[in-house]
Amino acid sequence: MRIKTLIAGACGLAVLPLTAPGLAEATTAATKLQLPFPCGETWVGNSGASSKHSGNEIDFNGSANDGNADLGRTVVAAGAGKVIMSEYRTADGFGNVVKIRHSDGTVTLYAHLNARSVANGATVRQGQKIGTVGKSSAKYNLISHLHYEQRSSSGAIVPAKFNGSTYAYPNAKVTSRNCGGGGTTTQSNGNTGNSGNTGGGNSGSNPYSATQVCGSGFAQVDSADLGSQGKVVLLYSASTGQNCVTTLRNSSSGKVAMTAYLEVKGKDRNTDSGSFQYYAGPVRATAKKTCVKWGGSIGSAKYDAPEFEHCD
Repeated sequence: MRIKTLIAGACGLAVLPLTAPGLAEATTAATKLQLPFPCGETWVGNSGASSKHSGNEIDFNGSANDGNADLGRTVVAAGAGKVIMSEYRTADGFGNVVKIRHSDGTVTLYAHLNARSVANGATVRQGQKIGTVGKSSAKYNLISHLHYEQRSSSGAIVPAKFNGSTYAYPNAKVTSRNCGGGGTTTQSNGNTGNSGNTGGGNSGSNPYSATQVCGSGFAQVDSADLGSQGKVVLLYSASTGQNCVTTLRNSSSGKVAMTAYLEVKGKDRNTDSGSFQYYAGPVRATAKKTCVKWGGSIGSAKYDAPEFEHCD
């Protein structure tokens, strides 16, 4: 899997193989920042190769070689704070940019946005929508992505930390735990299972919905019950042409074996499986006007679509 190259941009993504040597545990900070995307979404990040980079910035795409498929996807605040910039900038090529100052004085920056949802001076909570992924820049010709920075109180761009753990530079696949105080952020160089761990083995109802897991813009197309255990849900995003499958438990008592899969006709099946507390997935694939098979399981309860369907 390789990351696409941006065209002559300050945020040029180098064509590099994804590597993730693991998470280096960081010291506890006053502000525990999370990934700047809705809970459960998985993104590919690259620290970039442009001379404009310090090496600590991250350019995020939903997957490798996805062109402009991320255009319009939701960007959320990595942490609570005050918006100290929300404007369109030309000189530095950031286009639509939002900057947030957090309680410990640190700052996060979100650039090349397609749209901004917060005004300068606004107070935002962690996980609140602040804009959408774009390619805005009066200076460069870009492919849609999010340019993201974490800065110290002095303004220096520092290595990014998500959920207290340092990002696995130079590139990695990461899954958001920006879930209103969620748990572990996972990184890998392959398909990433979603532990859904938001605090351990507490019993109770599942706090996640299918749209939370799959992300903004997805709407439910179909679902299948897995007895009393939960359900498998198929969703579709008209803006990106992607389907998404997640398997959701009804309760959240401990962890159980779960799977979720999506197979686009003519392509290999993509499956997420493991021992999870809340959900398996999300499993996404582009399938505009293409039939899909989908399904999943919780323990011994299983559903498999009987044929390729939902072809529109």
